[in-house]
Amino acid sequence: MTVFNRIRATVQKRVAYSRIKHELSSMSLETAIDLGMFREDAGKIASKAVYG
Repeated sequence: MTVFNRIRATVQKRVAYSRIKHELSSMSLETAIDLGMFREDAGKIASKAVYG
């Protein structure tokens, strides 16, 4: 893998992380409760979803 491809993959993962985190943290309280999660855990959940 070239350096350019690694940088592109890293940027794509960061964008995906940011989008997921934003969506999870901005959902309504009722939806979060239905899903059994806390909106404050959005960063941890997004990190696990994107980076494993």
